[in-house]
Amino acid sequence: MTGLEKILKQIHDEAQQKADEVIAQAKTEAAQIVENAKAEAKIQCGYIDEQSETAVQNYIASTKSAADLARRRAILTAKQEIIGAAIADAQQSIYSLPDADYFALILKMAGKFALAQDGEILFSPRDLARLPAGFAESLGKVISGGKLTISKETRDIDGGFVLVYGGIEENCSIEALFYAAREDLQDKVQELLFA
Repeated sequence: MTGLEKILKQIHDEAQQKADEVIAQAKTEAAQIVENAKAEAKIQCGYIDEQSETAVQNYIASTKSAADLARRRAILTAKQEIIGAAIADAQQSIYSLPDADYFALILKMAGKFALAQDGEILFSPRDLARLPAGFAESLGKVISGGKLTISKETRDIDGGFVLVYGGIEENCSIEALFYAAREDLQDKVQELLFA
C-alpha cells in the first residue's frame, strides 16, 4: 500500500468512525424521542380518559337530575289534577244536594254574607223556581240588622245567590265562593290527600 492509499484509508476509517458515532448518537436520540413521545402519549391518554370519565359522570348526573325534575313535575301535575278534581267534585256535590239541604246551606250563606241594611237577593232561574215554601220568612230570621227581599230578577249562576245593595252587587254564587277560597281549599285538600 502506498502512502496515498494509507492516507485515503485513514481518512475513510476516520469518516466511517465519525459516521458510526453520529448514527449511534442519532439512534440514541431517536430512542429517547420515542420514549418521551410514548410517555407523553400515555399522559395524554390518561388525561383524555380522565376527561372522558368526568364528562360521562357529568352527563349521567345531568341526565339523572333532569329525569328527577321531570318526575317531580309529573307528580306535581298529577297532584294538582287530583286536587282540582276533588274541589270540582265538592262544588258539584253542593249543586246535587237535596232541596232541603241545599236551601239550608243557602240560608247559612245569606246569614254570613248579608250586610246590616236592606237589599235584594237574586237566584238562578232554577233556584228561584224551586225555592221552598216559607223561605222568605226563614231568610228574615238569619239576617240581622237588615232585610233581604227575594227578587223576581235572576242571574246566570249555577247555584248560590247575588246580593244587591243600592245597585252594588255582591256575587255569592257557589262558583265565586269556591274561586275566592281556591288557594285555601287546595291546601286543605292537599293535606287530606297527601299528608
